[in-house]
Order: sequence, then structure tokens, then C-alpha cells
Amino acid sequence: MTRGPAEECLLLENSVAGIPSGCKEAPASGEMERERNTVDKVYSIWKHTFWHGESDDFHYKITQGRQSLTSLSNPKTPAQLRPLTLVLHGPAGVGKTTLAKKWMLEWRQDSLSKTPQSAFYLSCKELTRQGTCTFAELIAKSRPEVREAEVLAQAQNVLFVVDGFEELRVPSGSLIHDICGDWKKQKPVPVLLGSLLKRKLLPKATLLVTTRPGALRELRLLAEQPVLLEVEGLSELGRRQYFLKHFGAGAQALRAFEAMRSSPALFRLGSAPAVCWAVCTCLRRQLEQGEDPAAACRTGTALFLRFLCGQVAPAAARGPLPAALRAASALAAAGLRAQTSALQAGDLERLGLKGSALRPFLDKGIVQEDADCEGCYAFVHLSVQQFLAAVFYVLDGEGREDAGRRAPDLGDLRALLSREARLRNPDLTAVGYFLFGLCNERRARELEATFGCRVSARVKRELLASLSGAGAPFSWTADLREVLHCLYESQEGSLVEEATAHVRELSLHLRNEVDLAHSSFCLQHCQHLQKVSLQVAKGVFVESGRASGSGSWVERWQHDHHALHLWAGLCSVFSSNKSLSSLDVSQSFLSPSSVRILCEQITRTSCHLQKVVIKNVSPVDAYRDFCLAFIGKKTLTHLTLEGGAHGDTMLLLLLCEALKHRTCNLQYLRLGSCSDILPQWDDFSLALKVNQSLQFLDLTASELWDEGVKLLCDTLRHPKCFLQKLSLENCHLTGACCKELSSALIVNQRLTQLCLAKNNLGDGGVQLLCEGLSYPDCQLQTLVLYQCSITRRGCKHIAKLLQGGSSLTHLDLGLNPIATGLWFLCEALKKPDCNLKCLGLCGCSIAPFCCQTLASALASNQKLEALDLDQNSLGPSGITVLLEALQQSRSPLKTLRLKMDESSGEIQELLQALKDSNPTLRVDCQNAKAARSSYDNFLFWTP
Repeated sequence: MTRGPAEECLLLENSVAGIPSGCKEAPASGEMERERNTVDKVYSIWKHTFWHGESDDFHYKITQGRQSLTSLSNPKTPAQLRPLTLVLHGPAGVGKTTLAKKWMLEWRQDSLSKTPQSAFYLSCKELTRQGTCTFAELIAKSRPEVREAEVLAQAQNVLFVVDGFEELRVPSGSLIHDICGDWKKQKPVPVLLGSLLKRKLLPKATLLVTTRPGALRELRLLAEQPVLLEVEGLSELGRRQYFLKHFGAGAQALRAFEAMRSSPALFRLGSAPAVCWAVCTCLRRQLEQGEDPAAACRTGTALFLRFLCGQVAPAAARGPLPAALRAASALAAAGLRAQTSALQAGDLERLGLKGSALRPFLDKGIVQEDADCEGCYAFVHLSVQQFLAAVFYVLDGEGREDAGRRAPDLGDLRALLSREARLRNPDLTAVGYFLFGLCNERRARELEATFGCRVSARVKRELLASLSGAGAPFSWTADLREVLHCLYESQEGSLVEEATAHVRELSLHLRNEVDLAHSSFCLQHCQHLQKVSLQVAKGVFVESGRASGSGSWVERWQHDHHALHLWAGLCSVFSSNKSLSSLDVSQSFLSPSSVRILCEQITRTSCHLQKVVIKNVSPVDAYRDFCLAFIGKKTLTHLTLEGGAHGDTMLLLLLCEALKHRTCNLQYLRLGSCSDILPQWDDFSLALKVNQSLQFLDLTASELWDEGVKLLCDTLRHPKCFLQKLSLENCHLTGACCKELSSALIVNQRLTQLCLAKNNLGDGGVQLLCEGLSYPDCQLQTLVLYQCSITRRGCKHIAKLLQGGSSLTHLDLGLNPIATGLWFLCEALKKPDCNLKCLGLCGCSIAPFCCQTLASALASNQKLEALDLDQNSLGPSGITVLLEALQQSRSPLKTLRLKMDESSGEIQELLQALKDSNPTLRVDCQNAKAARSSYDNFLFWTP
């Protein structure tokens, strides 16, 4: 005999919670031992955590569900370790209520206790609609036979199960402020339950609370040191066993299971037994009709629509089914708006509906009479309610009017999708996904064919408008994951193309297989995408997270096989999208297989990538694979390799081969602490001489030392070295290498930009540099000496260089203690032969009394266009002097950066007057808390 959804779901929930069918069979001895060990582990960690006060809470994941409160409530437990507050949290339908009731039964039947054990079940779903009452009346309603005096006398032996905390509907914060400790005082039920959780009522009782994750934050504000137990529902093995039991035939069951497994989002929902029942019911029909079950599992919308349509026979144009669909969908929408899963008959009347209209859905178990709340209706699972709520919003105008006199109109759709609404009510997020799914033309036709209800053509326009434009509910930056989920749910390539028409850059953080599936689908339809940034979390690919992986080897292999299939779809865009020119893969845990898939796409001639960043990627062998893929890649112009294995000889040799290849067009190369260059310098130097395209070499954070600089300078002096920009930031250099650098700068007339930031060069090193820079043959224009231990004496050498007609136009002396040397720089600025256009003095300890000297220099100088004085405490007086001087002079200055801790009315007036008199001057006076690298964003030191 085929079981209905209620019976089948109950059996599954019992198996998840560890209740034998009918409560007649006891667990096997081995299972009892595992149960005892698990509970003892929970108890011991709880005791260690709370008794010693080392943490606020403790998370424990329950995947098998066989737990007991006996150990946690044993009378032999030290009294000071109790009372206990346990919180079972997890998504809808995973068995929290069943598990709580099972523990409540164990509590009452505890044979170890010498005194009677009392347990009270309080359903928030049922009590939230009750008016004010006393706490005594509240518990009397749960257990009329138990007297108040008995409860008070044996409080330490009392268990309260507060089920469905998320169903409490009270103003935010009121549960915290309106607390009551009086049993006889009339209060709203939510306040009484809040007082119980706050332990103002029966402080010695044991509390067991169930809730969904969305209400966990508010619950933790009430509960005293709760032990948090996460109920995950059916494990992957449990889901597989359910399919085998439901189908009976192994081949069909496994085929259906793999179909659900191919949809990461649906597979995650399958941890709830009710969803497993819906999937099995739907796929059984698909297989019986000879259809591919994978098509129904592609998205949640496809599955629930097939499930819904399969439960009823196709209707004629008119009949009972259109009215039933409108009634059920209106009821679902009203429940979600009220943030409840239980609706009473009165709610139907307020919506202008009759209970009889729900009969087709009641007969099939899609809508059920709630067992915990008399006279209430509930949907078989939250996902079904969310899907039907989405159906309500997509019905055409006529259908929506028939659904009820007070039904919300289409104008509420944007409010429904707004970020504020989703923050207040997280359950609305899934409604948005289903709305996009129902915009699929095939789904719309299927809905109309079965129920005779048309999908409004306006819905798609409303949803597209929600993704773009000012003040839109969705944001492509803040809500990118949700946007991609919505677009994926539609399975409409044309809709994705239209929605992403303006998108040029995407930064994707792939945390799991669901993210991978959504990103893979959407990227293949982003026609105008130019840049993709990827961050892949550990565990997305099994090979990179094998040590921490769970489940059998076969399960891990199947997971990885499917993940690699999705990854291949994502990577295909690099060879199919001609506009895609930039790829950044950073902070990522890949696997050898996933790296090979990506590299295979990069090597294709149809791949037009120009800029590639590989930064902090594992495994380290991936860097070799990437370098091998770049050999002969003529479109590649910018390459960053950072964070690889230090001393990887093969990596550098492969890179040298790429540089020497006749089709190499690389212009920018950054090797940030990626490889030890010195042992292979001959190969690297030869590659630099052979290559005629490379203009910018960035060796930031490489262990070059002075010895390496000498080798580098030999290369720079070679007539076939075409480098124009060189960064040696933080390469452990000292002033001893500056003579070689100075010599190279005289010989090499192509090099125009040099960054020596964060090296301990000192004044002696600066003197040697200035000697080389003073030669007429030296063509250096940009010099970055940020944080190089330069003092007053070094400023004298720099000032002398600037006065001599040096080619320097950009100079950064940030984070050097040169305050007393500022006078020399100002004197140089006054000279007509000084060619500086940009000067960085960020964090140079410049005091207010120095501003008069600086103001005089600005008044005389006719070439300086940018000046950075950030992170200098100039004070109101110093800033006033500078602003007044700029207002009165004809300085060509276009950008001025200041640190302004306080802004008086006088300074504000000066800023406005300066803006009026010199509109081209931009004064940046934001209060930065940390020193910024001026050569990055002020002197325009860019690749």
C-alpha cells in the first residue's frame, strides 16, 4: 500500500530522530553504545565549556539524530552544572520537533531519577495567537493534571520544550525589556515565554528550545549560556536509503537519487524528509512516463512545479483547480507575510476564501491540518509554501483578484524582494528564487496547462527591473550570490543576457557546489563580461580537502565528479566569451583536476585573456601548470604570480620559456614572493634580454637582497633590456646596492619608473642614487622611496638633485622622518629648474610651524600638480596657512591631500572659497585612520 506524505514523512522523521517505527523496537546494542558515546561527548564538552567559563556557546552537529537527555539530566550531575538550556536549530522540516518530543518522552521515563520528572510542551505556533494570560494558566493548558505547587517544588526535575521559537511574533527587543517573574500576572504569551527563557520563571528548570536559524540571534539574547545543537536532518547516506525504500527497485532509486544529487541546491533541501518525499513522488512519475528525471531536478522550481502538477489531473480552462490553486497560493503568501507556517480558518475568511477551495490540496497532503495547532492549516514543507507564494505573485490580474478580496497586488513585488523585507523575513528570499523560476516560458505553460491559470507577462519585467536601476531591491555587489541564484533558477539564457547586459566585472566567492552551479550557468550567458575574479573555498573540490572530507570515498568521488563538471562549464567562458580579457584567481583551494580544466581553456586560441592574476592558490603545483599554459599565449600582456612554492626551480624555468617564446607579448610581470630567483638568475636574465615586450617588472617581496640587485643591474645595463618600470619594494635592500642601481640608471635610458619602497636604504643610499640621477643621460621620471629610513641629510641630497634640472617628475618620500629636512625640499620647489609634478610626503612628521615654509614654496612653484600631506598633524593653524596661500596664489596644484582631525567653521569657509576661486583644485581631507601607500593611489604607480 502506498503511504501518504504525512505517514511517510513521520516514519522518516522518526528514523532521523532515532525513534523506531511505532516506538516498539529498541535500537540495536551497537547503536545504543554509539548513542551513549555521543551524548557523553556532548555532555563532557558542555561541562568543560560552561563549568570553566571558556566560551559563550557550543555547536554540535547531529547527523544521525540518536541522542538522549538522560546523561544531560542525570541526578548525579553536580547541581552547579544545571540548569541547562538546549537549543535545537536547523532548517525547516529536518526533525527538530520530532527529536524534541522524543527527548521529552525519555525525560518522563527516566529510570535513573529518584523523583518524578515532569515535561511540558509549549508550541509557539499554537500559543502565539493566544491573548494575555498568566504563566500558571499557560502550563495548565499544557498539563491540566499537574499542580502549580508540584512544579515549583520540583523545578529541577521539570523540562520545558519550547517548540518553534521562530513563530513568536513580537516587536524587536520587547522580549528583553518586558520580562515578568510573577506567575499570577497577566502578560502576552511571547513575554511569558521570554521570561521563561530568561530564567525569571522557574530558573532551575531544564529548557529545550527548537528554532530555525533565522531566529537564533534573538534567541541567544534571551537564553542563558545555551548549548546549541545543529540538526542537519538526513545525511547523504540517509537520503540514499530513503530513495531505496521509497522506490523498492534499486536501479530506479539510484537513478532518481543521482538526479537529485545533480542539483546542489535541491540536494541540500533533501535533508528534510518531506522534501525527499516530494522529490521521490515526482521522480517516480517521471520514470514511469519514460522521462529523464534529471530535467525535473535542474532547479527547485522545476521540481516543485512537476510535483504540484503531478498531484492533480490537468484541468480544463475552468473548474475547481484554478480556484484551488489561487486559494492555496494566497494562503501561502499571507502566511509568509505574517511569518508563520500555521494559518487558521479565520485567515481564509479574511482573504475572502472558503476552506472547501483547498480540498484538492488537502486530499493530496500538500496542505495539511496542523497536528500541533487545532483548526490550523500548514503546508507539507516550508519550500512548498514558498513556491506557492511565488505562484500567487505570478498569476495574472484576474486570477489574483479571484484569490481574495484583500490579496496584495503586483505593486508589492518590489517590496517583497527588497533587502529590508528579506532581512526582516529571511523566508522571502526563496520566494524570490521561485519567482524567477516561474518566469521560464516552459514552466509558465506547464502551470497554465495543469491549472488553467496564466502567468502575468508583467512579472518578468518587474523582476528584471529589480536587478538594475537606482534604489533597486537587489545589488550586484552586496547581493551577488542571491542575484546569481535567481538568474540560475530561471534557466532562461535570454533573461540572464538581458539582466547582465551592463555587467563588466564579476567577483565570485565559490563557497560550495551550489555557488559553483549558479556561477557556471550565469557566466555562460554574460555576453559583455570583461573581468572575472574567482575565490574557491576549501572543500569545493574533494582533492584539495580530502583530509577534512566526510562520507565514504565513493561519495567524495561522486561529489568531485559533479563539481568538476560544473567547473568545466564555468571555465568554458574563458574560451567562448571574446570580450573576457581579465582573470583573477586568488585565495583559492583548487585540485590538480580543476587546474588542468582551467589551463586547457586558457591554452585555446579562442581564449583572449590579457590580464591574469594567480595569487595564493593551492596546490603549489598549480603555478607550474599555469606557466605551462601561458607559453605561446600571444594575447597575454599582464601576469601576476604570487604566493607559490619558494625555490620552485621548474616554475621559474617554465616562466622563462614563456618569456622567450617568439609570440610572447607580455608587458607586465609580477613575481611576488613566488620563487627564489637568484639560483636561476642566468636563465631569468637571458629571458629578459630575449623578450622585447616586457616593460614592467614587479619583484615586490622577493628575497633579492643586495646581491640580487647587482645581478639585476647587469641585466639593466644590457642594450637589449627593454624594461621601463621596475618595482623592488620590500626586497631586503640596503644602501650598499644603490651604487649599482645608480650606475644602471645612467646606462639604461628606457627605465622611467623605479620603486624602492620599504627598503632600508638610509641617507647614504639616497646620496648614491642622487649621484646617478643627476647625470643628463638618466631618464628616470618616477622614484618611490616610501619608508626607506631617509632623514634630514637625505633631503639635502634630494633637494640638490631637484634644483639641477633632474628628469624626476614624481617623487614619493612617504613615511620617512624628514620634517626637519622639509626646508631643503621647499627651497628646491621654488627653483624654476625643478620639474616635480607630484610629491608624496605622507606621514613625514610635518608639524604646523612648517606649513608657512611649504605655503611659500607652493606660491612660487609653477609645475607641482599633486601634493600628499596625509598622516601629518598640521593642526588647524597649519591647514589655514596652506589654504590661504593657495587661495591667494596662482598655483597649478590640482590635488591636495590633508589629514584633518577637526574642521572648524573658518576652515570650512576657506575650503569653499578655495573651491570657488580654483574649481580645478581637489582637496582630499578625509580622516584616514591608517597610513596609505601614496604611490599606489596618489602618484598613479600603476601597471
